[in-house]
Amino acid sequence: MNFVFNFFNAGLLALYDYVSAHVLFCLVPAFFLAGAINALVSKDIIVKTLGRKAHPVKAYGLGALFGTLVEVCSCTILPLFAGIWKRGAGLGPAMAFLYAGPAINILAVSYTASLIGWDIAFARLIFSILFAVLVGILMTWIFKDGEKEKIEQMRNSVPLEGKTQFKERPAYQSVLFFGSLAGILIAGTAPIAGNIKYPFIGFFTLITVVFSFLFYSRKELISWMKETWKFFWMIFPLLLVGVFGAGVFKAIIPQEAFQRLAGQNTIWANLAGVLFGVIAYFPALVEVPIAKTFLDLGMNKGPLLAYILADPIVSLQSLLVVSKVLGVKKTVIYALLITIITTTAGLVFGALF
Repeated sequence: MNFVFNFFNAGLLALYDYVSAHVLFCLVPAFFLAGAINALVSKDIIVKTLGRKAHPVKAYGLGALFGTLVEVCSCTILPLFAGIWKRGAGLGPAMAFLYAGPAINILAVSYTASLIGWDIAFARLIFSILFAVLVGILMTWIFKDGEKEKIEQMRNSVPLEGKTQFKERPAYQSVLFFGSLAGILIAGTAPIAGNIKYPFIGFFTLITVVFSFLFYSRKELISWMKETWKFFWMIFPLLLVGVFGAGVFKAIIPQEAFQRLAGQNTIWANLAGVLFGVIAYFPALVEVPIAKTFLDLGMNKGPLLAYILADPIVSLQSLLVVSKVLGVKKTVIYALLITIITTTAGLVFGALF
């Protein structure tokens, strides 16, 4: 019975670490931002910018750019991804957004360079940019029939009961409101000391409240709260289940055997690096010191890169949430694509360096 208790305890510890580090300043602002996108942003804006009929270069580029600017953590990008997808974004740009958020980040790249080396950091940056666009293109091509059906549904859709009827308002109002809301998210997740972080959070929270009452009607604000609550109940329970499961799996994995396997640049070693990234989720940027530890223990640079590329993208809880939004079939294909391209990237990098 001791081993059962140990596994259960490992899951609870992972859950405790996750909740204490992520919920208040990371997930809560993300849910409010996702709810605002779904309730207060016109569907036409999302469709014109990120929809299937938008210019591909513009749509994929903006999808990746928005993901990069919003946040570095996969748990935080999930509600925002769900928001733009449900609001009419094309599958490809939405997937580019989902991939880019945790993967393409100046902090992550610079931290990787300082702790591990510029060779890994530069490879991480280049492969992440390429893969964000590549995954989006491949998902669009594989599910092109489903994209056509979605366009038809969007064209024929009528406003749902309780949905906001959008009114024209000056652009500066939306910029100020969403900018202040994003400011809460950025300040809350920034790797800075609390005595600097908390005043910024308080400031952005205050002006968000002021802007919301100045610019939006009571009906719009109620719709915003309803959409935020929907995203919370759709995503948060699955995140908890995924984190608990990842903690249990991490306790089960024989680390010595994993380190022996990953010491060579083989397909299996690179695949092991990717799969470890799936099971052993770490908060944003924490994958870098973990990768440094693996390198010090003798991990080959190929599997190391495969792990760094996969860990922020395809954690167990992320896949659970994506399956809730996109369905199991699309999620399985997405996970397989990430596994194949990150394994291949690690194999190539390990052979060259």
